Amino acid sequence: MAGGGVQMLAPGSRAAEYKGRMTSYVVFACIIAATGGSIFGYDIGISGGVTSMNDFLIKFFPVVYRKKLGLIREDDYCKYDNQKLTAFTSSLYIAGLTSTFAASFTTRRYGRRPSILIGGISFLIGAALNAGAENLEMLILGRIMLGVGIGFGNQAVPLYLSEMAPARMRGSMNLLFQLATTIGILVANVINFFTQKLHPWGWRLSLGLAGAPALVMTVGALFLPETPNSLVERGLIDQGRNILEKIRGTKDVDAEMEDLIEASETANAVKHPFRNILKKRNRPQLVMAIFIPAFQQLTGINSILFYAPVLFQSLGFGDNAALYSAVMTGAVITLATLVSIALVDRWGRRFLFLEGGIQMIVCQVVVAVILGVKFGGTKELDKVYAVIVVIVICCYVSAFAWSWGPLGWLVPSEIFPLETRSAGQAITVAVNLFFTFVIAQAFLSMMCHMKFGIFLFFAAWVAIMSVFVFWFIPETKNVPIEEMMGVWRKHWFWRRIVPDQDPPVIPYKQDDESKMGVEMTN
Repeated sequence: MAGGGVQMLAPGSRAAEYKGRMTSYVVFACIIAATGGSIFGYDIGISGGVTSMNDFLIKFFPVVYRKKLGLIREDDYCKYDNQKLTAFTSSLYIAGLTSTFAASFTTRRYGRRPSILIGGISFLIGAALNAGAENLEMLILGRIMLGVGIGFGNQAVPLYLSEMAPARMRGSMNLLFQLATTIGILVANVINFFTQKLHPWGWRLSLGLAGAPALVMTVGALFLPETPNSLVERGLIDQGRNILEKIRGTKDVDAEMEDLIEASETANAVKHPFRNILKKRNRPQLVMAIFIPAFQQLTGINSILFYAPVLFQSLGFGDNAALYSAVMTGAVITLATLVSIALVDRWGRRFLFLEGGIQMIVCQVVVAVILGVKFGGTKELDKVYAVIVVIVICCYVSAFAWSWGPLGWLVPSEIFPLETRSAGQAITVAVNLFFTFVIAQAFLSMMCHMKFGIFLFFAAWVAIMSVFVFWFIPETKNVPIEEMMGVWRKHWFWRRIVPDQDPPVIPYKQDDESKMGVEMTN
């Protein structure tokens, strides 16, 4: 055990000694925690369907409704270009971005479980406000509360899953978050298909049912165990060991426990995680926490998922056909996520990143060519080409669902050392939600002005990020989460930046604050 000024053992020294198996206790805890993904997915799926419902538009966005009917003449690509409408969708993500930093403090100081609980409660409040909304202000207030819930949930859940799972199964278990997200999208699209027929209150039911997964998440959080990593970090060594023995199904957890204790000593020596994450030794992880979530949104996926019914209606599909198409894309993304769960710990992160990127580029170029030649102005998209567009979009969605969708959450959640893990996850979530906000706010206007070129715009970004993966993202499959630093030390580029050894661990004590301040000054 490291203590005082004793040097930590080199990464990788105990990984082979880890014992244990995948227990039913871990599976149960991770399934309950992963419902945090379903509230995120449900919101993504429900927004586009609700904003295409006539009753909802008549009450809150009558100008958009008149455009939809053709009473106000607009280009086919511009029917839904309305900043108030996009504010309804995107306000959630600004609230989520802001709240994730409060969630980072809660997650580090009080544990992962309280953050999951706060996220569930906030989402319940937001669902109730949206279901009962009588004006745009009440609607957006509800969206803000939903955003707080997503900020806390997206901060805590990926960390919880990564820390609970055994190293060899961490990828598959972490992807439960993405699987729950895709199931939420699919369920939302199915619900929209039926509630659009319930006049004039169907949209209220769609928005209100967001409370169902939030209730599961909230009640489930009351029964979830805290992660051993968090317990040890907060000095609860005996409790941490007890939980570790229970989730690994064995008493022989000495090797993993030693790694947790050493990691916690390093973590507790860091008073300011956000300041520490800027240090040179943490540069690779910081770069990933910024670029991976940014690139994830620049694939253009949320443009499709947010506005699938709106997009298909803009392309000439009827109301029912648009929602059918949205349900189809939701089903595809769910099935493709299962593919990722099956392969991520076998084929690795890099392979799925690169294959998915190539497939998305091809699909986006094909859609752009079809729309550029066969649609727009006075041209209608005939049925044959409409079917081709839907099929190609489904291929694009499937590529995202087994690559950048789940891996965009998995990789950032597993690469940070314990002392900066909550701060790193906060940055990841904040960047993700910022770019989600930007895309959500800008997409309808971009589609209006760029027309089919918007697909080429996103294809260019996918090409850039695929090059980034090839050169700068190392393989992290089967690497214990507390021994991830060794991955950067072996990488052709990052080894020039990351020091060969960790600095000595000097445990931090509250009564030593003034002494540490002097040392830091010196």
